[in-house]
Amino acid sequence: MRALATNILIVTLLAACTTTVDNIVPTNTDLAIFPDYKSITLPCNIAPINFSVADSISIDAVVIEGRNGKLTAKVSDNCTQIGIDQWHQLLAANLGDSLRFTLCRKADGKWLGYKPFTVFVSPDSIDKTLVYRLIPPGYEIWNRMGIYQRDLETFDERAIYENRYGKGNCVNCHSFCANSSDKMMMHLRVNMAGTYVFSNNTIGKVEADFSKFAANPTYPYWHPSGRFIAFSLNKIFQDFHTADPNIIEVYDDVSDVIVFDLENNAIISSPLTCATNAFETFPCFSPDGKWLYFCTSQAFDSVRYNYKNAHYSICRIEFDAEAKKLGTTVDTVVNAAAMGKSASFPRVSPDGRFLLYTLSDYGNFSIWHREADLKMIDIETGDSVDISSINSSLTESYHSWASNSRWVVFSSRRGDGLYTRPYIAHIDSNGTTSKPMLLPQQNPQKYYTELFYSYNIPELVKSEVELSARKTDLLIRGMQKK
Repeated sequence: MRALATNILIVTLLAACTTTVDNIVPTNTDLAIFPDYKSITLPCNIAPINFSVADSISIDAVVIEGRNGKLTAKVSDNCTQIGIDQWHQLLAANLGDSLRFTLCRKADGKWLGYKPFTVFVSPDSIDKTLVYRLIPPGYEIWNRMGIYQRDLETFDERAIYENRYGKGNCVNCHSFCANSSDKMMMHLRVNMAGTYVFSNNTIGKVEADFSKFAANPTYPYWHPSGRFIAFSLNKIFQDFHTADPNIIEVYDDVSDVIVFDLENNAIISSPLTCATNAFETFPCFSPDGKWLYFCTSQAFDSVRYNYKNAHYSICRIEFDAEAKKLGTTVDTVVNAAAMGKSASFPRVSPDGRFLLYTLSDYGNFSIWHREADLKMIDIETGDSVDISSINSSLTESYHSWASNSRWVVFSSRRGDGLYTRPYIAHIDSNGTTSKPMLLPQQNPQKYYTELFYSYNIPELVKSEVELSARKTDLLIRGMQKK
């Protein structure tokens, strides 16, 4: 019966092809492709990995075959056109196995086949939706930006909010509770300013008195219960350099960490996370909600002229959700300062096993640090885990976990050093990482060449966010009338 089903699948896939490629004459020529999808690991539910040939040779078709079935993709405008339905059928039939791609060109009535490459189809799926902000790469121009969601199983993209509705206001720091699309928050600055919380098609606004603090809420992280959101309170500055490889520097001269109780509209704070002799930022709850992680550096004066002296380590403090209070001691988890380095963006895998973070030479805003790399530790042992395979010679910065702890998406400037693009990598239960893959597009060469925006804060979400740009705007405007 299984053999019969496999044969039916093969016939179905072949019947769907409009190009017949047979009697391939193999060659040993290895063609470069963009994106470089050779030897990657695929989520079993990912959209087709279309690509272009980066060499001067043009191709006419690509044969994709696995142990169970194959399909032939046409090539148009130097880009493969892999059918979505046939692609997903092929992935489903080859879980835990490899697919072989043979690039073909027709010459003198014969099909020439160039050196094949393979990809591995992981049985681990990735969350269906990726949410991100698109913003000009310099971060000094923000009159045109938005928050968007992309269906990772197709190429569909839809706006959650665009600031053209708010007359060019800044929109930032979107965040979700435990990869759930039902609970989301984001900040608006300038016009209709505030921190807005969306939950089950309702909207709320953080209305609290932050006057005793030196700044307002900035970087957020949800408690898994959905009742609390941890915020850092940052007074942020930005400078531009003309003779430094890191051309933009973002820094704080004040920053604290607090927890906000959504039900009681109350602030939970502690002298240990709001110390006058320290900068605290980038909070993150553990998946069980019992620990609050954050980054901290010794405070000092004249940060603008001494920003290279800021070295942040990762610490954690207990959080009691029932008592609504923070603990009495702070533990150092990653002592980056002792290494003369600086850590940012701590993120714990949903299974509680690993802590992923960004390491750079100094400061806390690693997005513009060319030397920034992703690092990881095993939380149980405290040991470092080698994930060097997902790093590059350029910036790796913001990152988020899939809900099953088997995938991460992260921002990288490895393409051109200017624009951040989202890359996806598999991490198995032992912490072994795969070669990262650039987010698939229908025509990636055209898309990434013509897109003059950076991807910012990529967040994996289990399902579609039930918000459109217009609906979000109407909800926010309705809040102004209350």
